[in-house]
Amino acid sequence: GPARMFSYRREGGAAPGRAGTARFLARHNTWGFVATRAARAKIQGMPYGNCLLLSDGPINNSTGIPFFYVTPKDNTVTDLLKNPMASLTLPEADGNFCRRNVIDPEDPRCTRLTLTGQMVTVPPEEIEFAKQAMFSRHPVVRKWPRSYEWFFMKMNIEHVWLQSWYGEVSPIAVEEYLKAVPSKG
Repeated sequence: GPARMFSYRREGGAAPGRAGTARFLARHNTWGFVATRAARAKIQGMPYGNCLLLSDGPINNSTGIPFFYVTPKDNTVTDLLKNPMASLTLPEADGNFCRRNVIDPEDPRCTRLTLTGQMVTVPPEEIEFAKQAMFSRHPVVRKWPRSYEWFFMKMNIEHVWLQSWYGEVSPIAVEEYLKAVPSKG
């Protein structure tokens, strides 16, 4: 295999660069796995997950805050409208480290970012920004059928965790995460 395939990073705890890596994952992922608590009668209260398209801002303006273009016809959105608490996991699948080293994105050496917080409808004063964010990264969504009543949501982040290297999980302060420059540490 590649020379670095079985090497270990020598970072520990909340080492410098973790917030930048977290922001890198938020910036470069175009989709994420959203977990909710089901609101539907047959599975009410059970965990439920779904992959959703996302953007943390227009191409030239990364914010770290995930925006979504969703429909109330989606079970995940139904859940969120009843209980807005959710987690969002962003894998390093789109990053270069795992691809360059021929490592499966689910391998524990590939970093994962998990954000938790409340999913809220984007307020009117942020709609134009949300449109720029989503449509610049996912132009095809402009053509999705209007009959599905699409609208924008975003996550108000309450907790940030970066998981890497065989389960090592580092909490990152939300303020530190939001101030960081996206960089692959």
